[in-house]
Amino acid sequence: MVFDRLSATVIAAAVGGGQTSALAVIEETLARLAAYDVHQPQVWISRADPDGLRAAARAIDARVAAGEHLPLAGVPFAAKDNIDVAGMETTAACPAFAYQPDRSATVIEKLEAAGAICVGKTNLDQFATGLVGTRSPYGIPRNAYNRDYVSGGSSSGSAIAVAAGLVAFALGTDTAGSGRVPAAFNHLIGLKPTKGRWSTRGLVPACRTLDCITVFTDQLHDAAAVDAVIAGFDEGDPFSRPGTDVALAGRRIGVPRRDQRVFFGDVAAEYFYDRALAVLAQDSELIEIDIAPLLEAARLLYGGPWVAERTAAIAPLLASNPLAIDPVVREVIAPGSTMLATDLWNGIYRLAELQRHAQAMWAEVDVLAFPTTGTTYRVAELLEAPVALNSNLGLYTNFVNLLDMAAVAVPAGKRDNGTGFGITLIGPAHSDRALIALAQSYLASADLPPPPPLDLGEHMDTVKLAVVGAHLEGMPLHWQLTSRGATFVGAFTTAANYRLYALADIVPPKPALVHSSEGAAIALEVYELDPASFGSFVAEVPPPLAIGTVTLADGSSVKGFVAEPRALNGAQDITHLGGWRAYIASL
Repeated sequence: MVFDRLSATVIAAAVGGGQTSALAVIEETLARLAAYDVHQPQVWISRADPDGLRAAARAIDARVAAGEHLPLAGVPFAAKDNIDVAGMETTAACPAFAYQPDRSATVIEKLEAAGAICVGKTNLDQFATGLVGTRSPYGIPRNAYNRDYVSGGSSSGSAIAVAAGLVAFALGTDTAGSGRVPAAFNHLIGLKPTKGRWSTRGLVPACRTLDCITVFTDQLHDAAAVDAVIAGFDEGDPFSRPGTDVALAGRRIGVPRRDQRVFFGDVAAEYFYDRALAVLAQDSELIEIDIAPLLEAARLLYGGPWVAERTAAIAPLLASNPLAIDPVVREVIAPGSTMLATDLWNGIYRLAELQRHAQAMWAEVDVLAFPTTGTTYRVAELLEAPVALNSNLGLYTNFVNLLDMAAVAVPAGKRDNGTGFGITLIGPAHSDRALIALAQSYLASADLPPPPPLDLGEHMDTVKLAVVGAHLEGMPLHWQLTSRGATFVGAFTTAANYRLYALADIVPPKPALVHSSEGAAIALEVYELDPASFGSFVAEVPPPLAIGTVTLADGSSVKGFVAEPRALNGAQDITHLGGWRAYIASL
C-alpha cells in the first residue's frame, strides 16, 4: 500500500467535475485506513462505520449530480476527539469523561455542508494538555517518519492521519501550540486562525478564552480552502467575533535576537532556521527584536493563573475521580484549584501590559518568523522527563494566543532522522489570509525536499555499545541509554591493552579509556541499540570523548568510548583499579 498524501482541493475538483465519485474516494480511504492500522492503530480513538461512510458518500454524489457546488465534495477528513461529531462519542482522551453529543460542532456542520466526510476521531494528549502526544490512555501516536520520536501534540492523531495520507485534512486545536508543533514534526502545514475566527461551539475547552480549532494539511491552498468554509461569526459561540481580513503592511519580518535563539543543542534545527531566514531575506527585511516580553507572556500560560482555566474545564472530574486523569495531565492542571482571584487579576493586569507591548511591536515589524520548536525528542525521553521537555517545545508557541495573534506553521527542513523542522509565521489578529500568502511565497522559494518515506516499523540491525563510566547502570548518565530503549547485553572486560583515566574538572565525573601496549583488562557493560538511537547517542557525546571501536577480552569488537589525547591533561590514571565502579567506591 502506497500512502501518498491527499489534497482536499484536488479531490473536491475531481468529484465535483465528475472525474471520480465521493464513493470511490471513500472506498480508497477505507483501504488506506485498514492498511495503516497495522502500523499505528493508536492514531484513532473512534471511527465512523464503513457503511455509514458509504452512505454519506452516495449522498454527496447525489448532490453533485443535482448540480450543487460543493467546495469540499467527497473530501475525507478527521477531527480531534475533543471536537463534537454527531454519532460519535467525544472522549478528550479520557474514558471517564466521555459523552455522546447531541449535535456536531459548528465547524463540523460547516465542513459537512460543504461536502466533506468525517471518517473518525483522532487521538490526543488528554484534555489537550501537552505538546507531545504521549499522554493518552488510547496509546501513543508516534512520528510518521521516525516512530522513535514524538508526533507532537496535543493534536497528535490528527497530524499523523494527514502525514500518513489517511485523510486530506484533519482538525486539531491550539491553546499553547498544539496545532503547530505536530505540523513541524511531520512536515505539514498547520493553520492556527485568529481567536474567534472559527467557532469553538462543540469544543471541549482547555482554556476557553484562548482555544482555537486548527487544521493540518499537506498544501497551503488546502488550508485556505478549509478556512474559506469554516471562518465566520457564530452567535452560538460567546467567544466568536466578526473580523475583517488585515493585510500585512510590508515585508518587515521580526526574528529573535541571535542571543535569544534557543535550540537546546539541536544544531540541525539551528541550521534549518538560519536557512529559512536566508530565504525570507531574499525579498523581505529581517529585523531582530527583543522577544523577552513575548516569552514572559508565554510563561503565564502554565506558570500563571491560566492554569486555573484548565482546571475549571474539568473541575467535576478532578473532584470526583482524579485517578481517571493521566498523572502528568493531573500534575499540570490540579494546582489551578488553589489559585486565588487575586492571582488571576494580577495575571490579567500583567498580560494587558504585555499585549500593549505586542501592539507597539506591530509598528516596527509586519510579521514574525520564529522556529516552530527549537528541537524534537524521542518518545522515551518524554516519558522520562514529561514536563520539562514538553515546556521546551512550547518556547516559541505559548505566547501566540495570549497575545491575540494568528499563525501558520510550514515545513523548513528534514533532519537526518526523518523528523521535520518548521518555522511559524505569526501576525496580528485577522492577518490569517495574508500569512497564508506569505507562507506560499516562502515555500515557493525554499526548495525543500519532499518528506521522507513513512516509518512503517521496518527496523535495521542493532549496534552493540560498550560503556565504561557514567553510563554504567546506576551511574548519572545511564538514563541516556534507557531512554533510547537500549538492551543490556552483559558485563565484560576489555582486552588487556587498555588504560583507564579519571578526567579532571568534569561534571558528572567521567573516565577516559585509552588503548595502550602497557595496559590491563577494564570492566565495562555492553548494550544494544537500534541504529537511529545509536546515532542520536553518538551525536550527544561531548569532546574530548568520542565513540570508536573497543576490543573485548574474547577478541570480539564493539563500539565504545575512546578519548582524544587532550583528555589526559590533568587526568588521574586509575587502571590499577580495574574499572570505574571500583574507582567511585574508592572516593
